[in-house]
Amino acid sequence: MNQEYGQEDGLDEEPEATRRDAGDAESSRASRGWWDRNADEYQNDHGAFLGDDRFVWGPEGLDEAEAGLLGPAGALKGLDVLEIGAGAAQCSRWLAAQGARPVALDLSHRQLQHALRIGGDVPLVEADAGALPFADGAFDLACSAYGAVPFVADPVKVFREVRRVLRPGGRWVFSVTHPIRWAFPDEPGPEGLSVASSYFDRTPYVEQDEQGRAVYVEHHRTIGDRVRDVVAGGFRLVDLVEPEWPAWNGQEWGGWSPLRGNLIPGTAIFVCERD
Repeated sequence: MNQEYGQEDGLDEEPEATRRDAGDAESSRASRGWWDRNADEYQNDHGAFLGDDRFVWGPEGLDEAEAGLLGPAGALKGLDVLEIGAGAAQCSRWLAAQGARPVALDLSHRQLQHALRIGGDVPLVEADAGALPFADGAFDLACSAYGAVPFVADPVKVFREVRRVLRPGGRWVFSVTHPIRWAFPDEPGPEGLSVASSYFDRTPYVEQDEQGRAVYVEHHRTIGDRVRDVVAGGFRLVDLVEPEWPAWNGQEWGGWSPLRGNLIPGTAIFVCERD
């Protein structure tokens, strides 16, 4: 839904976009392959906006330094923090600068190579969010800025893993494409302002090759689904943030743009706590 690619990404033919079921294994395999193929282009296109050591929650540019969704920046010192779907670990570097002890986890080997390229002392872990390689109660906080959650078939499985590795009272904050965007075409201009499909159609968006193998998968959940998933995962939802588009941000990022951002939400951030 949010990405388009073709021959430049190592595929012989333009993949076919469709809506069909895609399970855990197929989704994970497609995500690993897509991000390994596209990490270079992604970091080249968006690296300047993301920065090397900023914590940005989404294309609107909401910065954790201002939002404080993980808690006051001054209170992060000494906390163990897990970043899931970390990409090049930009958010983790910001956390480290506040005195936290972050670990940056990603499914994509190539994304983590970009983390190594940028540098820093943040530990990097290549692993699936549905099978976190950490002991119970290893972290005080967990976070994910558009990482993992939109791409997994079973988000409750991921949430339960996050809960397992958090200490009691730990906070879990993640951002995803705002579910309302699934009813609209993924276009930044006026053509992206008219409803084109049912908001209630949960069928995954899949791009597949000539053999029908998924090469990109994104899963749609309604707002209600996300809330129920959070609860089923063992968390209490304490806030749901829908960032408004700021006047300073003139960029277009895929289907995100000032035009659309001033009219409909593009990002949803779920702030959750483990009791």
